[in-house]
Amino acid sequence: MASIVPHLASPSTYRDQQYQGTRSQLQNELGNSTTIYVGNLSFFTSEEQIYELFQKCGEIKRIIMGLDRIQKTPCGFCFVEYYHHQDAVDCMKYVNGTKLDERIIRTDLDPGFREGRQFGRGRSGGQVRDEYRQEYDPGRGGWGHIRARQEREREKEQKANYEAITTIPQGASLEYSGRRSTPSNKRGRQEMDSPLAAKRSRDEAQNPRFRESDEKSDEEDDMQS
Repeated sequence: MASIVPHLASPSTYRDQQYQGTRSQLQNELGNSTTIYVGNLSFFTSEEQIYELFQKCGEIKRIIMGLDRIQKTPCGFCFVEYYHHQDAVDCMKYVNGTKLDERIIRTDLDPGFREGRQFGRGRSGGQVRDEYRQEYDPGRGGWGHIRARQEREREKEQKANYEAITTIPQGASLEYSGRRSTPSNKRGRQEMDSPLAAKRSRDEAQNPRFRESDEKSDEEDDMQS
């Protein structure tokens, strides 16, 4: 009798794009595989935590942590190798969809680990899924790489716009007071050297009122001395 409920130990329909064998060869390898692919891990989940959970299904031969291709740091996946195929099948039954380090993890039968598969294939070094992820995930480095780049550009633009403020907008808070620009020394020298400043100096020298004021100041200084 056919069942509409998928078998818990059945591998997914995902196929590694770098797998070079035929579909029938892949099915044969999965039918005897002792390797489990584990996805959706936190970047901070340790090998010890993985071992503690997966050893419940059988004796573990080794664990290969997935690494960022550039930084060589964990990037959210791993391979778990058992000694026996039945242990890998039991892992599919009992561990797939459970929580590890507060995350629901995904397991899948794998045709077998080959050197080089431990590195992420994304442009930034991590997994491809983290290149295009739009939601913020603190367990996987925050924003996806493309979204993170957009956020950095937006913050840079906001900072440039903020630093361009030279006057205090009406009704703005006092935090803008430090942004007001003051004339530089160069600007002050330009004002002193301008024709208008020179004319003002000549007018003051020719105006008796200014000379009288200077003489009174000299007399006051003599009286105080």
